[in-house]
Amino acid sequence: MENRVQTRRKAHIISHTHWDREWYLPYEKHHVRLIRLMDTLLDTLKRDDEYRSFFLDGQTIILEDYLQVRPERREELEQRIKENRIFIGPWYILQDAFLTSSEANLRNLLIGHQDAARYGTISKVGYFPDTFGNIGQAPQIMRQAGIGNAVFGRGVKPTGFNNTVADSEFESSYSELIWEGPDGSRVLGILFANWYSNGNEVPTDEAAAKEYWDRKLADAEKYASTNQLLYMNGCDHQPIQTDLPEAMRVARKLYPDTDFVHSNFADYLAALGGDELPAHLSVVKGELRSQRTDGWGTLVNTASARVYLKQMNQHGQTLLEKVAEPLAAIAHGLGRGEQGKGQGQEATLGSYSYPHHLFTYAWKTLMQNHPHDSICGCSVDEVHREMVTRFEKSKHVAESIVDESKQLVADAVDTSGFARFGEEALPLIAFNTTGWKRGGTISIVADVRRIYYREGLSPEEMISRLKALDLGGRVLVDAEGAAVPVKVEDLGVQFGYDLPDDAFRQAYWARQVRLTFAASDVPALGWKTYAWVKSASAASAAAPEAASIVRGERTLDNGTLRVEVADDGTLTVTDLASGHAYRDLLVYEDTGDIGNEYMYKQPEGEEALTTRGLAAEIRVACDEVYRATIEIVHRWAVPASADALFEEEKQYAVYFPERKAQRVAETVPLTIRTLVSLEKDGKGVAVRASFNNQAKDHRVRALFPTDLQASVHRADAIFEVAVRDNEPAAEWQNPSNAQHQQAFVDVSEADLSRGLTIANKGLNEYEVLRDGRNTIAVTLLRSVAELGDWGVFPTPEAQCLGDHEVELMIIPHEGDGAVSGAYAEAYQFQVPWTSAQTGAHQGQLAPVGAAYAWEGEGLAFSSLKINEKDGGAMLRWFNLRQQPAELKLAAPNASVYRSDVLENRGEALALGADGSLSLPIGPCEIVTIGVEATK
Repeated sequence: MENRVQTRRKAHIISHTHWDREWYLPYEKHHVRLIRLMDTLLDTLKRDDEYRSFFLDGQTIILEDYLQVRPERREELEQRIKENRIFIGPWYILQDAFLTSSEANLRNLLIGHQDAARYGTISKVGYFPDTFGNIGQAPQIMRQAGIGNAVFGRGVKPTGFNNTVADSEFESSYSELIWEGPDGSRVLGILFANWYSNGNEVPTDEAAAKEYWDRKLADAEKYASTNQLLYMNGCDHQPIQTDLPEAMRVARKLYPDTDFVHSNFADYLAALGGDELPAHLSVVKGELRSQRTDGWGTLVNTASARVYLKQMNQHGQTLLEKVAEPLAAIAHGLGRGEQGKGQGQEATLGSYSYPHHLFTYAWKTLMQNHPHDSICGCSVDEVHREMVTRFEKSKHVAESIVDESKQLVADAVDTSGFARFGEEALPLIAFNTTGWKRGGTISIVADVRRIYYREGLSPEEMISRLKALDLGGRVLVDAEGAAVPVKVEDLGVQFGYDLPDDAFRQAYWARQVRLTFAASDVPALGWKTYAWVKSASAASAAAPEAASIVRGERTLDNGTLRVEVADDGTLTVTDLASGHAYRDLLVYEDTGDIGNEYMYKQPEGEEALTTRGLAAEIRVACDEVYRATIEIVHRWAVPASADALFEEEKQYAVYFPERKAQRVAETVPLTIRTLVSLEKDGKGVAVRASFNNQAKDHRVRALFPTDLQASVHRADAIFEVAVRDNEPAAEWQNPSNAQHQQAFVDVSEADLSRGLTIANKGLNEYEVLRDGRNTIAVTLLRSVAELGDWGVFPTPEAQCLGDHEVELMIIPHEGDGAVSGAYAEAYQFQVPWTSAQTGAHQGQLAPVGAAYAWEGEGLAFSSLKINEKDGGAMLRWFNLRQQPAELKLAAPNASVYRSDVLENRGEALALGADGSLSLPIGPCEIVTIGVEATK
């Protein structure tokens, strides 16, 4: 290659195994093989000094999994790591980046670094060997973590069936390239142009070695920009090649012009430095998603395989990062001079310590579901059954943290003002743990009265007294005493118990009510106090009459949005400020799917079935002052399955793009019950659809025509609102052009004058259709029958038979969605309200307050947690736009410093005279600020 610097050729052989923790075998069967592999590795390193080192796949969880069974070998393992013969980190697991949240990606990196640091060394390699596409912000994340490289296998070169690589035009001239993120951060990219197994199973026989190396040296030189050639000696679950030193001696004998070294990433990357690399490597920008390929090997449809897993993951991630962490951080701040104290009130010493250990455990348990073969839903059924249990375990830990921390904060809020309503006042705290001011419908279950067993009454007497309790003459008021319209549901007498820290469990019976109302203007990262009260003065506080949102049998109108339902259940949503109407929204579509867990394949020549024109049953299901709901029922029928040819094609592993199967004529019912809701002050239309899936081999989507003129659209990705083309590249052949999303997808006019955002909860796949209407199609269900990839692995549970429920929100907006608040609305849609009951008492926190107040046009708030190193609060934002922004943060009585994704202390930041911070934020920048109370 003419641009290669003419130095002596060196073949860097890096031994490794790519350890899919679970995939075509259940976890424990892979686990048994891992124990055998690690035993062999340690034995080989002890026996053979020429076997220099081994790269442990960039994930520290392998150490945990091994030592769980082999604790007696810990000392030996630690010694080999300290000797740099086993390289570990920087991740906890090798995650699928697009299907795990922004913060989950960072927790993975942070916890991986923490685990590796305990062994005294961290491999600073941006290792993405088999991620199903790579996120655009990876260069910035790597740079903030002190990593200047990214080693990856997918995204800029065709990778197809069984991970075969093909020759084609692709974005980089070499296997070495410059990868640039949207903020301008750059890292050296190393593409596994011949995959991460190009140095696997090196022969020791001279004749075989000659044939092997003639081919391998030519393959590597074809793409390498220097004479430093990389060979990965390993593959998926690859056993240790114990005779590698002998194989290298044979290679050196055969090729005296080549230096064969048993290398490692640090040495290989160092060898690339200096004058080795060409001056003008190709610069590849943003997301790496194999867009310049035929589209059949992108593995993108793992975003819709086993949708129930994605929904559980979204709930678990959100509960940890958007509820438990901020509430625990606020509770931790009690007594430490945090924001939000009432006027003239002094902080008292708090005893709550941020539970880092519990968070680490909850995150690790959740992240055990984040490897690409796990969260992608592309493993055998046993794997995904175990994932459900892990999701539940992580959720239970998060819920325990939430319950404790929210009560601590609630009990610190000054509710003494409600004493004027009498002793029976029930103060309630509504928590907004998102980064923006919030309003919306909230339901709180409250105990009107409890009677404990310790009081000595019989259960019959306790229940009788509680049943006799009069619930009449009560109203809900806010902290100012103003009445708030509320729906009261008597839940009757319920059993409950306390678990004190200093006593045996305390059982009780309680009379409970559910109070549902519209909370308004709850501060970001803050709280607002209400009370359900009964007293003589409460009569004057009766809630004023409020207008209904319902306008006739099929129309909702809250003064901001109007929703009209047609005979076939489609919606017309009108933005009343602009008068612009979006029509034909919420058509359901059903097509066959003869693909697999990795990729969708519609039968050739099939016409999609839709609910367009199908008469729907329509009725008003809820008409309250805070929210109104219209129920839409479609009684539909779809083909029962694919035909007999499909069974034959699966049995003989026919490559899915080449399959000819069709669907059968027999149909089964598909009844979809949709609840379309509009809240009193809502800026979006909530959609909740439920159905029982009885069909196999098909896909169900919801369609939202935008009728907006745009050649690009925007999708929420990892610390980025990614801008993507509506039309695929010229090389694209796949009729489907599905994409990944996190919280939303948005189509806006080219001048950003208006747009339509469709938000979701755990529905990670969408497509902007090339139908002349720029329709947003969101996948609700994909039913498939096999794993796919390299063999025959039936997965009957991937058909996802049974009950399903999905949630979306339709958000019309004027102007840029990042500025208008549409994207903030979409982020808030994923985050549940949190509430707590407390007593009437004095407290150090104001009735309405917030932990931190900030503003910044076009910025998205990402997280609030506590730094384990110094106990300070860590706050993170990212710039939604490719233009500069400014962050303003109120931080009185505090010191502030710039941090990074690993929560390291950086430069001190100066505050203004009023205790506020003004900080310029670059385009698409991720910024983390540390805040420490000074008194």
